[in-house]
Amino acid sequence: MSAASDERDRVSTLELFFDLVFVFTITQLTGVLAHHPDGEHLLQVALMLTVIWWMYGGFVWLTNAVATDTTRRRLLLLGGMACFMVISLSIPTAFSGDGEIFAGAYLAVILVHAALFTRSWNAEAARAILTTVRFNLAAALLILAGALIGDEPWEYILWGLGALAAISTTWLQDSTRFRIQPSHFVERHGLVVIVALGESVVAVGIGASGQELTAGVLGVAVAGLALSAALWWSYFEVEDEAGAAFAAVPDEHRAQQALTSYYFAHLLLLGGVIAVAAGLEEGIAHPYDTASLGIALCLSGGAAAYFAGEVAFRRSLGIAHGAWLGVAGLVALATVPLGTAGSALLQLVVLLAAVVACLVAEAGSTRRLIEASPEAG
Repeated sequence: MSAASDERDRVSTLELFFDLVFVFTITQLTGVLAHHPDGEHLLQVALMLTVIWWMYGGFVWLTNAVATDTTRRRLLLLGGMACFMVISLSIPTAFSGDGEIFAGAYLAVILVHAALFTRSWNAEAARAILTTVRFNLAAALLILAGALIGDEPWEYILWGLGALAAISTTWLQDSTRFRIQPSHFVERHGLVVIVALGESVVAVGIGASGQELTAGVLGVAVAGLALSAALWWSYFEVEDEAGAAFAAVPDEHRAQQALTSYYFAHLLLLGGVIAVAAGLEEGIAHPYDTASLGIALCLSGGAAAYFAGEVAFRRSLGIAHGAWLGVAGLVALATVPLGTAGSALLQLVVLLAAVVACLVAEAGSTRRLIEASPEAG
């Protein structure tokens, strides 16, 4: 089958169904950070997100290259979905007793991914995945070894080596053999971002559930929703431009560009969403109380990480650089004392105002650049 005949511009409903698991994954990672907002659990979330996003992103590449149009392929994809569900269920205790379950399910995901990828229309990509799977298997085995040892610092060292083994294919493997269909790829990642941002909205509801609906609770809930909307705005404001820039990358370089723009930059974006959601979940429950340093850092640091990822994403594609988004990240970090010395409500309101102001300034800056460009003349 040729690339042209296998071209698919739209994401299938099965892929959307598959992405529902990612909602639960983000929820579980958010819960770990919300209940334990400290450095050790932040490290745990970072390690788990790195390896989960690596393979979840791998399934985006998979469905970009292999149409899910046969019963066998659909059943295999649903099997991968079941494995991701097991991974998600084991997240809260992955570093305290269930690491073997996490690693075993991760190993199964790798095997399903490789089996399906060999069905790609691109014979070169099908062969290339056999090299990639070696690194992925090494990652799963290192995570399993860490779980079996279970003692610090070796558990964390082995998890870290596992994450490094997975992403090392970025530098050690020839990515020119992979071919990416841009429209489907960009849309799928946009949907994943929507799914992740949905978790921040869910966190608002979780934080408010069981609370008396006072003015403070309602104010924080609305402000939290508005912050999630601002994060959505910053990403999707340039969706069409990003898609066009990615499509303009030559075929042989597009896979490497995808790793830079859609794995690493999006890893920061997703990590930021998780941290913001954790901060919102706890902050809404106690709007007038001073926030712990961990929760205040989750809220502000999460926003800063998100905007850092957004800036990296834009710059990697050579579109609007988003200088004001970088400012938004720095200002976000400056609001931490407002939470620890004032209240969660005060921190969130000031953070939201600063983010909105920077988004307005960024929009104005982008508009002036467009008007001054030679094409506009």
